[in-house]
Amino acid sequence: MRLTILGCSGSMSGPDGAASSYLLQADGYDDDGKLRTYSIVMDFGPGAMGQLLRHLDPAELDAVFLSHLHADHCVDITGMQVYRRWFPTGPLPRIDVYSPEDGQARTRQIGGDPEDETYEGEFNFVKMTPGDTAQVGPMVLEAFDTWHTVPGVGLRITGPSETDPGREVVFAYTGDSDLCDAQVEMARRVDLLLSECAFEDGRDSVRGVHMTGSRAGQLAQDAGVAKLLLTHLQPWTSPEGVRRAAEAIYSGPVHCVRPAEKFEI
Repeated sequence: MRLTILGCSGSMSGPDGAASSYLLQADGYDDDGKLRTYSIVMDFGPGAMGQLLRHLDPAELDAVFLSHLHADHCVDITGMQVYRRWFPTGPLPRIDVYSPEDGQARTRQIGGDPEDETYEGEFNFVKMTPGDTAQVGPMVLEAFDTWHTVPGVGLRITGPSETDPGREVVFAYTGDSDLCDAQVEMARRVDLLLSECAFEDGRDSVRGVHMTGSRAGQLAQDAGVAKLLLTHLQPWTSPEGVRRAAEAIYSGPVHCVRPAEKFEI
């Protein structure tokens, strides 16, 4: 599997790129025995559509997984809908859109569309709650609970190694969540953990919303993670500060992601 950072700014788009959005890809065989690349997007915040166009033809996207339905994680779904419906050579095939609440109703809210707009030509909306699983090509996704202000899911994804295709590897993405037991279970012994880290230790005291650097580090340490990536940093959050806080607790490598970075898993 390979990960591309489409956007990593928290709560809003930032001066250097889009809000939360991540492209995960893996090579596998289709039903006809042909080798192809399967591509999913996890979250699709402001600016994500434009960044996806830099890395993948949206016609080749297989599915979208929305960790929750706050605007900074889903608002560019309307751009994807326009792209798929009005593509110059004709409408593109519809794709699955997974979310923990009513994705169709949320998309209608964002688009300001009337009740008779169903988006059924572009999207197949699927509700995904903790405990549910889904499969896209060789990637198997499991949903875990979060501790946030609205219902959400973190994702644990098993698929083929990019450097050793005969070996399975595991990737996890927290979505927006404070540290909780479900997140530790989700991240248990993963090869790569992408953790939100919007809050700073000593500055943000409210609980049940976001991780701080120390709590992201605690998550990685408790779960036995091989490598920790920090994301969803708000424009006023210090990458250096949250990285140092995570490193003070977690004994493995820590990195704050940047737009367009790529990681092999």
